[in-house]
Amino acid sequence: MDSAKRGRVEAWLQYGDDLGLAPYFLARSGPAVSSSQPSDPSTSMDTDSPAKSAAKYVAAAAGGMPGAPSGMVGSSLPIISVAPGPTLFEAAERVVGETLEDIRADLGECTRCRLHKARTNIVFGVGNPKAELVFVGEGPGHDEDVQGEPFVGRAGKLLTQMIEAMSLRREDVYICNVVKCRPPENRLPDKDEIAVCSPFLLRQLTSIQPKVICCLGACSAQTLLATNQGISRFRGEWFDFRGSKLIATYHPAYLLRNPAAKSEVWKDLQKVMAVLGLQPKKR
Repeated sequence: MDSAKRGRVEAWLQYGDDLGLAPYFLARSGPAVSSSQPSDPSTSMDTDSPAKSAAKYVAAAAGGMPGAPSGMVGSSLPIISVAPGPTLFEAAERVVGETLEDIRADLGECTRCRLHKARTNIVFGVGNPKAELVFVGEGPGHDEDVQGEPFVGRAGKLLTQMIEAMSLRREDVYICNVVKCRPPENRLPDKDEIAVCSPFLLRQLTSIQPKVICCLGACSAQTLLATNQGISRFRGEWFDFRGSKLIATYHPAYLLRNPAAKSEVWKDLQKVMAVLGLQPKKR
């Protein structure tokens, strides 16, 4: 057996051991013991470490040492092909065929973190469930909390103008936030609040499977990219994110305070348009 196959078998057996399915290797030093006579545990069961046991199992199959499974002596151990998939952590966020309605139902009248105490409405998300473009903000503000819809205040009106300048409509895209309840005084969400709520965001993105994710502001970009760097360090750059292309730009609320930055955001949106094959709206 070549080293590549050997390594794959050992890794597979180690994985099974981690799930509590071991031991695998039954060492017999002599003739099979009659069922009427109890076997000696010291001679019948290998008590080596899982990795060493796996190595013995592989060697038995490849070289014909005693203890090789029937029909395997002198032959190659068959390899089970396993399709690459998400890690166990990612699998917790991925449910095959899950819809946005399923995710919203699972969220329920959420009380998982302290943000629920002062909210008026959960702000889940709005738009096309199969959108090619998803905008992700940080959290609802006052107007969003009252209406139960993301980006409907002054910053939301500016975002709508940005979307329309891209020759799209709000109903063509999907808009959501990292957290679904308004942080008090419109503060940034705390890390523990993000940790509780962001899995629902990840499930939303998995369900939609957009071509492009546009993070609005540092909070959403830092959450999805798992970084503490300021947004100015990576704004306008492309990243791969679970099969989508991700780009970060300034939040519309920032543009209301700093209108001079609008030109930079427009450059970022033009990059998104190029990927989506869009032309700027004619004036």
